[in-house]
Amino acid sequence: MRPVNHDRYDDAYIRTILSQVRTIAIVGASANAARPSYFVMKYLSERGYRVFPVNPGQAGKTVAGLTFVATLADVPEPIDMVDVFRAPEHVPAVVDEVLKLNPLPKVLWTQLGVRNDEAAARAEEAGLQVVMNRCPKIEYGRLSGEIGWTGVNSRTISSRKPLRLGEGVQRLSIAPRGPKIS
Repeated sequence: MRPVNHDRYDDAYIRTILSQVRTIAIVGASANAARPSYFVMKYLSERGYRVFPVNPGQAGKTVAGLTFVATLADVPEPIDMVDVFRAPEHVPAVVDEVLKLNPLPKVLWTQLGVRNDEAAARAEEAGLQVVMNRCPKIEYGRLSGEIGWTGVNSRTISSRKPLRLGEGVQRLSIAPRGPKIS
């Protein structure tokens, strides 16, 4: 695996991760609908990902159709990506927990404002891809063009009409736009 510049990620790197993962454990998820982690878990679930909120204080509760578990080890199926909503000083302990899983997740992702280079290096040494200081909800919206509908410059421009429309709100895909193949 080639070294990743954690100061700037290529769109292809982010798109590949978001296209390949299917199960996401969100460490530090909140049952409070006003918290960013709540929006992220709900949004990713609505985009077809299997989302497992991880928060020991909420274990067993169901919010937005998702059931909280206490630890990563309690997730009932293999995890593709661990999304961390914890302060940077807590990331090493999360990586310790991640590295005990069998099979290992493919990706360690830390949210906006969360960066711990030493923990990231340990995860990368174990074979995980790492994204830090980014939000998968924002990246999905940017790469799919969804946030462009609200007037935000997503650096992803297309004059093509979306192939599928959702109910009420555009539900666009992160799949690269290219020529239609019959």
